[in-house]
Amino acid sequence: MGRALKLTDILVTIIIALIFGLVYKLWGPLYGFVSVFGLHAEQLIYGMWFIAATVAYLIIRKPGVALLAEVAAAHGEFIFGGEWGVTTLIFGLGQGLAAELVFAAVRYKKFDMFTVSLAAIASAGASILIDFYYGYIGDLALWNLLLLIGIRCVGAVLIAGIFAYFIVQALEKTKVTNLIRPVSSNDYKDLDK
Repeated sequence: MGRALKLTDILVTIIIALIFGLVYKLWGPLYGFVSVFGLHAEQLIYGMWFIAATVAYLIIRKPGVALLAEVAAAHGEFIFGGEWGVTTLIFGLGQGLAAELVFAAVRYKKFDMFTVSLAAIASAGASILIDFYYGYIGDLALWNLLLLIGIRCVGAVLIAGIFAYFIVQALEKTKVTNLIRPVSSNDYKDLDK
């Protein structure tokens, strides 16, 4: 399989990203609703904003896809009228870059739940750094900050790690991902059965 992105890879990534961009837009009000429960309960669902990168990577399996997907999903959320405006684009860039660095660290050769969970945690870390930059969480007491970080990382693993992995596994069973990836010799052997 060639490692360079083809037009098909880019278009599929953008479609995935736009779908998640709409999900991100719709997720905002839910995030606000859950926040009323206190103690950073909303951080458990924050991981949804990292899922475009992990799903796209698991499907396309090429360098640059995670970054492209997260940036495009952030643009989609912005275009669909996301409540956080232009800052969404900064978050998308940071989160996508963080996920991409994890996939680069494994040389784009691991497509397991552990790897995408690490990418989700990296995206959570990037979002926390951006939150600090914008002053959203800098005034929290240390215990409160650590609680926020811990819960956001758990939410990231649950949604952008485990849930994303199972979404793609379900797609694998339908064989729809074979339309994107090249056919292997095992696929030809399956036809002979």
